[in-house]
Amino acid sequence: MQANNLQLFLDYILNSLENKEFQKITISHKRDDSNTLKNVFAKAAVLKAGMKLSFVYRYPTKDITKNFDFEVGIALIGEILDKDFYQADLFTTISDWHYTVNKNGISRMSKTPPTITEAVLYTHDKIKKRFITLENNVYLRELGIATADAKVKKDMEDKFRQINKYIEIADSIVSSAALPSGFHIVDMGSGKGYLTFALYDYLNNVLKLSAEITGVELRNELVESSNRIAKMAGFGKLKFQTGSIETTELAQIDMLIALHACDTATDDAIYRGIRADSKVIICAPCCHKQVRKQINPENDLKSITKFGILEERQAEILTDGIRALVLEAYGYKTKVFEFISTEHTPKNVLIVGIKKGNGKVDESILDQIKNIKKVYNIQYHQLEKLLHINGQ
Repeated sequence: MQANNLQLFLDYILNSLENKEFQKITISHKRDDSNTLKNVFAKAAVLKAGMKLSFVYRYPTKDITKNFDFEVGIALIGEILDKDFYQADLFTTISDWHYTVNKNGISRMSKTPPTITEAVLYTHDKIKKRFITLENNVYLRELGIATADAKVKKDMEDKFRQINKYIEIADSIVSSAALPSGFHIVDMGSGKGYLTFALYDYLNNVLKLSAEITGVELRNELVESSNRIAKMAGFGKLKFQTGSIETTELAQIDMLIALHACDTATDDAIYRGIRADSKVIICAPCCHKQVRKQINPENDLKSITKFGILEERQAEILTDGIRALVLEAYGYKTKVFEFISTEHTPKNVLIVGIKKGNGKVDESILDQIKNIKKVYNIQYHQLEKLLHINGQ
């Protein structure tokens, strides 16, 4: 039975691939400490040549990627486990399988509940669709993301990944929203404009939607720099102006974006979007001081919120949860999800509201907000105050 464990493990890999249950496999615990190969990872990948097993060989200073047909790749896994490593972990949507072998050649197989249960999406990092291209990209070069020869700078790889993920999300939002022809986007707190430029580029040059974008930023030096780059890039419908979220005069807001607006500035942005009857509101909140200062439950939750870090996380959940509920009350189909992995930034929650309702406020949702506030003994939420709801 010991000798058959490896073959049984390989059979499980093949079966999970054929049934589209396969997520990934990790191979670790090298047999020879002098071996510079640290570990091996494999996942399914859709390539031009068809479905493959994509292997990543991880070394101390580099990663090497190779792609194989399923049968060849599985046989290779068998060889690696027989000669180079002691352990392999197979992750599928049905269950996880763990194979180990000790120095005496005695192998074991074990099964645990699945770590990943989401539907399998076979992709390949090297061929993932890039929504923003590097070739002849003036703004990426001027913003310091790309080199003159259209390569991403080493210290800007995370930023470029973030930009493409943001545009991927925006593409899905725009396709599901009822935006008018020649719609106007306002990016509140546009900063250096990384995401603003990329969104304009994609909407106008890839989707050919003729969108107009205005970036609003308090720091005049950034506004001047962004307008200079927009002119260099030939982005005629992109402009930046100095101003604040609360006071900047804007004739039309079809889509409002506020990324990393600090504390109640996010509420100011959502408020402006609701009052302008914006078709889309996108916010990535930052800081949650206003609600945190008020949290003072008079029930057993006090035993939890006495711990500072847990109180902070409760404040984040409450603040953003109430924001999402307010959007729903005002007729927005709302989602709250992770923007990008926390390994790239800790501020990674995105609140997206797409207008679906008829303008009538749903009082039942406002009642839910009242009840939530009572549990934590919160007197008010800034967005409530701005909208004058729930007696604020």
